[in-house]
Amino acid sequence: MNVPATNENLLGVYLKDRRAKLDPTAFGFSSTRRRTPGLRREEVAQRANVSTTWYTWLEQGRGGAPSADVLNRIAGALMLTEVEREHLFLLGLGRPPEVHYQAVESVTPRLQRILDALEFSPAFIKTPIWDVLAWNRAAAAVLTDYGTLPPEKRNILRMMFCEPYIRARQSDWGSVARFVVAAFRTDVARAGASDYVKTFVYDLCRESPEFAAVWGTNDVRTYGEGTKHLHHPIAGVIEMEYSTFAVDGRADLSMVVYNPATPADAERVRMLIDGKREGVVQIAGECEMAR
Repeated sequence: MNVPATNENLLGVYLKDRRAKLDPTAFGFSSTRRRTPGLRREEVAQRANVSTTWYTWLEQGRGGAPSADVLNRIAGALMLTEVEREHLFLLGLGRPPEVHYQAVESVTPRLQRILDALEFSPAFIKTPIWDVLAWNRAAAAVLTDYGTLPPEKRNILRMMFCEPYIRARQSDWGSVARFVVAAFRTDVARAGASDYVKTFVYDLCRESPEFAAVWGTNDVRTYGEGTKHLHHPIAGVIEMEYSTFAVDGRADLSMVVYNPATPADAERVRMLIDGKREGVVQIAGECEMAR
């Protein structure tokens, strides 16, 4: 009868498999007189600075629950990638490893092409600390032309609280501001960036008493999806549905896509993108008369 594998069994199988795929000569070990491919258990133990006996028990499914520190050392000894390290933690501890935020300044050309393919849907890619790294033509026309701003000014929170023109475009600035701060706090904590943003939060609290008051509520939200009413200075009110997507393999990035809610909203977006100012103003005026 087949016995279902326990997590300890799965951990041992995974460790043995990763060990067998390594080239001993790449680590300065001799490749001669080996009965099986890969590193020996004692060599992995040596590289991870753990006892050979304990590591052997771990592979055999009887070593008990390892600590996060030990798993990190074993991951380093086995030269695991980030996704392999995450899998190791899930098997060994039932949770992913603790995250440590690292700043990122750009996106890949492939991600930029994905943004550009969304011709009439404003979209951008942001970091966990809400810096906008990349955007498409629709976002520049409808939301903000981020390309006209220096990189340090392309932060959504800073724009929300310190730029009057951004404030004027919100249908209910107070509600939007509270939502943005709560979602920012969630993203920062998930990314392990709380220490990283201390100076940013301190500076923004000094610049904006309103931000300081909202930050002090300690609310948390997820960005998720919803509906936004944007008061555009040319097109008037544009209703858009937004969705947030994680970038697989890049836990430090997320993509936000806005889709026009109605055909009329889509036409406003198209005319803004095409630069047909007069046509947009006319449509906006007609909609105002219809209300």
